[in-house]
Amino acid sequence: MSTAWFRFYEELNDFLPKEKKKTSFPYSFTGNPSVKDAIEALGIPHVEVDMVLVKGTSVGFDYRLRNDDQISVYPVFESLDISEVTHLREKPLRDPKFIPDVHLGRLVKNMRLCGLDTHYSKELTDPEIIKISLSEHRIILTRDKGLLKNGKVTHGYWVRSVKPEIQLKEVLIRFDLKRYLRPFTRCLECNGLLTDVAKEEILEQLQPKTKEYYSEFRKCPLCGNIYWEGSHFEKMKIYIDNLISELK
Repeated sequence: MSTAWFRFYEELNDFLPKEKKKTSFPYSFTGNPSVKDAIEALGIPHVEVDMVLVKGTSVGFDYRLRNDDQISVYPVFESLDISEVTHLREKPLRDPKFIPDVHLGRLVKNMRLCGLDTHYSKELTDPEIIKISLSEHRIILTRDKGLLKNGKVTHGYWVRSVKPEIQLKEVLIRFDLKRYLRPFTRCLECNGLLTDVAKEEILEQLQPKTKEYYSEFRKCPLCGNIYWEGSHFEKMKIYIDNLISELK
């Protein structure tokens, strides 16, 4: 039996029990497992990790543990320049698109409200989510740590909060999305991009009071939903404006 010493930094501690948070602790092993296997055995999905140092030297996920190794594990860096070390995640997605799992329906609507490209269906299985993530270069959002431990997953994030409003802010901060926000440009139901539509073209679909009081409309070309700046719009605008003001 051999022993390596692990220390996890910043939000990676969210996955650890209290006694292992923000401290160095022993990890016992037999044979020569990879550092990736050890990290996931400790409960941390590999997609949350961007750098591993062994006795101060950057290594890849395929590094094999040795007795008495001192291992430091770091999450994705948003601001520090670590270009000279071995990145363990593939190149960041600069055109951020998302695919939340089936349990994050309320988060989906809030993300679409902000104009973020968010694919979602209650019918998707985990393998289907992974397949779409890979083929469309989408970031998986989930509360299921096990989904992110699948070796095929390249981009994903474990959403910490259970409250949709907090989840949205968490995702916006985690992926530095402030500059990508385009509120009220996507359909809340199907994710389609809204287009302006003449009132005359949709008169038959409008309620009498809507016809009387509103003149500007947008329509989803995919599902046909119609949007206008009704009383609900001002409440949503205040919500989005307050949210954006809180982002760094």
